[in-house]
Amino acid sequence: MKAYLRSITQLIGQTNGTVSHSEKIISAIGGFLAIFVIILISQYFLGLEASWGIIASMGASAVLLFAVPNGPLSQPWPVFGGHMSAAFIGVSCALLISDPLLAASSAVGLSIGVMYYLNCIHPPGGATALTAVVGGETIHQMGYQFLLTPVLINIVGILVIAIIFNALFDWRRYPAFLQNTDSKSKKESANQESISHQDFLAALKEIDSFVDVNENELRRIFELINLNAAKNKLADYDIQLGKVYSNGQVGKEWSMRQIIDESTDENPNKDFVIFRQIAGKAKKRSDCLTRNEFAQWAKYEMINQDGKWVRKD
Repeated sequence: MKAYLRSITQLIGQTNGTVSHSEKIISAIGGFLAIFVIILISQYFLGLEASWGIIASMGASAVLLFAVPNGPLSQPWPVFGGHMSAAFIGVSCALLISDPLLAASSAVGLSIGVMYYLNCIHPPGGATALTAVVGGETIHQMGYQFLLTPVLINIVGILVIAIIFNALFDWRRYPAFLQNTDSKSKKESANQESISHQDFLAALKEIDSFVDVNENELRRIFELINLNAAKNKLADYDIQLGKVYSNGQVGKEWSMRQIIDESTDENPNKDFVIFRQIAGKAKKRSDCLTRNEFAQWAKYEMINQDGKWVRKD
């Protein structure tokens, strides 16, 4: 049953939350402040009824700027270029295409293509383009003035709020360029194999689809993974009789071994452990290694909780 539920969560794209409660609350407060200001600006220029469409697209932007401020889709150029190009295309479609259905569809489709070529993909831009077509007579009468008031003013407003608000927290510097990697991380990871710009571009080319992670963020994740792995490295004395360990690999390379016997000796070259592989490749195979060799293979200890093997904290 658990395996079935796990497959369902993977199918629908549900991931385990790793964000702290404080981070979630900070993001919510930032979104509240941004939209409060955006509503005031939009209603001033468009009035109450006509402003809701453009407010909706800015609400989507607020989710990106305050929930994922370091993401590529959240950076100033995607926000500015995405909304402005989409607004221009939306107004143009509304003026040049008489069929509302065709005008709305064209506005969104063309906006996606243009955002791709301008390297400013910002999903809320699609809503801005759509609003320019179906937003009502007030917006239609504005014509290209719609780009300046309220779109441009709203963009400037939400970016300024994002910069100021996120600057209050060291780990949320915005834009992402200002996000400094911890100096300790830089020092400790200096000997780790680094990811070059060419490696990053080559990987994206292989995927051949937009990936919502920037190069600096990926490098930082890679460095933190290496630091965490080094910090949790097992020593010889951690390998004890009866306990179960995993190599921490993924996919088919993952395996678990249990220490079933040992021959202790002060000489590391004669200090042996006998293990049985209980999961992964060559299941049920037994073998012998020095305690040091086994510690080099093992990444962490495993424990059985309610019939399920989990990593020991």
